[in-house]
Amino acid sequence: MDPNQPGDIDEGLAGFSDPAARLRQALEANEFSLFCQPILALSGPDRDRYPMAEVLVRLREEEAAMLPPGDFFPMFEHYGMMPELDRWVVRNVVHSLKAGSRIRSFTLNVSAQTLEETTFPIFVGTEIAKSGLPEKSVLFEIDESDTLDRLQAASRFAAAIKANGGGLLIDGFGRRSVSFAALEKLDPDYVKVDGGIVRKLLKSAVAAGKMTAILRVAEATGMGVVAECVEEQDILARLKALGVGFAQGFGIYQPQPIESFQKT
Repeated sequence: MDPNQPGDIDEGLAGFSDPAARLRQALEANEFSLFCQPILALSGPDRDRYPMAEVLVRLREEEAAMLPPGDFFPMFEHYGMMPELDRWVVRNVVHSLKAGSRIRSFTLNVSAQTLEETTFPIFVGTEIAKSGLPEKSVLFEIDESDTLDRLQAASRFAAAIKANGGGLLIDGFGRRSVSFAALEKLDPDYVKVDGGIVRKLLKSAVAAGKMTAILRVAEATGMGVVAECVEEQDILARLKALGVGFAQGFGIYQPQPIESFQKT
């Protein structure tokens, strides 16, 4: 299937005869659900054990089925609608935080299309200001590929988001190369070390060297480091010994509905 052919998109994904109209209907009817995966702080007081969580989006379908992003993101991307979805996520995350959450900050993945939209950071600032939430209650994850391939747009987005009260995280850091040029341009609050490095940490000298280099730069710049895809306790212990600040993965916490973290 060629994802660039409209007919393939229309017919090949979830059987939608009019995907664009179906997606707008889903947004208007709030047919999406938010899940989140808490991020563990590897040091500090127990009350701040899970200070952050990454937000994950699911589409509710018939018989209470939850479609994963891979089933509907291609349609949003194909029709240029990712900024609409990203706005929906921001509004609902802000609502969840305002209602009272045991998670202090949520991280949201931002699409390449949204990086190019200059009005999105203003929208974020308006939502944060209306809610009365502290700055950096919402952080945006930019994939490392976008920082390398769209550095100008990513830099512009980073500056605007920080000016409007949001925070910034580079996701998948070190996947293609441990390049620190983007860090100087974007000045992120955190980097999330790519799972390919984390999973090989105990067996590969190259992976261990990359992690050490990242930690050295993070210490010099005051940037936080999150290790993603942590699935084994031995790796978690090694991360703690190295001084990595945060860890995320199925070996730590399975994704849960965002409502399950509301204060009672």
